[in-house]
Amino acid sequence: MTKTQILQEIKRTTEANGGTPLGLDRFENETGIKQYDWLIFWPRWSEAIREAGYAPNSFINAYDEAELLDRYAKLVQEVGKIPVRGDLSVKAHADPSFPSEKAFRRFGGKEELIRRLAAYCKGRIGYEQVVRLCENYDIPNRSTFEQPDVEQGEIGFVYLTKSGRFHKIGKTNDVGRRRYELAIQLAEKATTVHVIRTDDPTGIEAYWHNRFASKRANGEWFALNAADIAAFKRRKFM
Repeated sequence: MTKTQILQEIKRTTEANGGTPLGLDRFENETGIKQYDWLIFWPRWSEAIREAGYAPNSFINAYDEAELLDRYAKLVQEVGKIPVRGDLSVKAHADPSFPSEKAFRRFGGKEELIRRLAAYCKGRIGYEQVVRLCENYDIPNRSTFEQPDVEQGEIGFVYLTKSGRFHKIGKTNDVGRRRYELAIQLAEKATTVHVIRTDDPTGIEAYWHNRFASKRANGEWFALNAADIAAFKRRKFM
């Protein structure tokens, strides 16, 4: 990956986003360009944005602690529970101004985030439900956001399969069984392209269905191109 290529991708995605540069995490998701690709040319992402000819979007690239906690609290109210990784991913994709999942890692772990969230919301009108959810939340035995949150011990999968000209995006708790079921249902052989492991199969399936909504052929079947497939295959866990 050359410096010129990265600058071209910054310009392309910025223009596609109405002239507003993408935040680092969204840029990585949409282009596949990782932090280690651009760090050899710029010490900070904001400098790459400037060299491409744009002013960094400070709202997307930097959040103070109070703003992060307030955005997280509002998401709690929206989904009616303490969000898991999948909830954060779906929200960030639907609302580009929402902080990425990585932004919340500054708190060090879910337990500390919930503790700080409860303290932030106590005494604030309209946040009573958030406080109750924080106080009743059973912290998983995990210390960082690098490891997946698991609700009720469930880990599922969102899969991409190909049959003929179309691709199906679906969810399952047993990839092998679902592959067999598809094989006996379809006239043409179904081939598994990629599987994403997730703690929120419903939310992540919805994320990909929404992302490719304009390419929906019928039900869960989509007319995807090579770039769409590559974007799906870049994800191992969501």
